[in-house]
Amino acid sequence: MTAGELMQVSLRLPARLLWQGRARRLQAVAEHGSFGMLPHHTDFVASLVPSVLVVEGVDGERFFGIDHGLLVKRGDRVDIAVHRGVAGEALDSLAESVAATFVDMDEEERQTRTALSRLELGIVRHFSELRKPRP
Repeated sequence: MTAGELMQVSLRLPARLLWQGRARRLQAVAEHGSFGMLPHHTDFVASLVPSVLVVEGVDGERFFGIDHGLLVKRGDRVDIAVHRGVAGEALDSLAESVAATFVDMDEEERQTRTALSRLELGIVRHFSELRKPRP
């Protein structure tokens, strides 16, 4: 298979690259339903929903559990950015990985939001103290 018959796919999370490689086809789910993509597919942008992303690479199929994201296809490049994602070797094990990873992320996000709320409250209190007239 020649390079012109493959797409260069990048799957990115906010803080790191989850996967990058060459692919023969890709299957994803957007707001209006599931779609497949081959290397010579027309260029477009799609808003992805929480689902399973399937990438058929040169070394076999790869499965990714993803959260909301954006897919941009331009030429032979497919760039996918998602809020959260996890890779799995097989569909049956992917569900467990997604559940465990996303629950951990939700707990970390909750703790971060709580800490930020406390910081904001402290700043507001500090500013209110600065506004009080000094005797």
